[in-house]
Amino acid sequence: QVQLVESGGGLVQAGGSLRLSCAASGGTFSSYNMGWFRQAPGKEREFVAGIKWNGGSTYYPDSVKGRFTISRDNAKNTVYLQMNSLKPEDTAVYYCAAQTSNILIIHTTIGRYAFWGQGTQVTVSS
Repeated sequence: QVQLVESGGGLVQAGGSLRLSCAASGGTFSSYNMGWFRQAPGKEREFVAGIKWNGGSTYYPDSVKGRFTISRDNAKNTVYLQMNSLKPEDTAVYYCAAQTSNILIIHTTIGRYAFWGQGTQVTVSS
């Protein structure tokens, strides 16, 4: 099966930046759309970024659009999330996930993602 491992989380002041990485193994990375989700305590897991299997298109919700950038390096089997202008509201555990079917469309619902990483904590202080 596909294994995903996130890294790069940490503590950052508001207005700062972090770059998250997600390394994939197993399966065929370049055949999957990839997404980033986040979950704060007591809240539902929410979609924050998605990218097509070939990197040809991306999608972001309004909450992060213009601040976050998802990218991928298929040669390295890695997807990234560059987070700029971070806000305390961005504090959450961030997960990467693989969408392995119906990849013509970037899906935003967690049910469409078949494989998940363990998560990495991002804390933004004010």
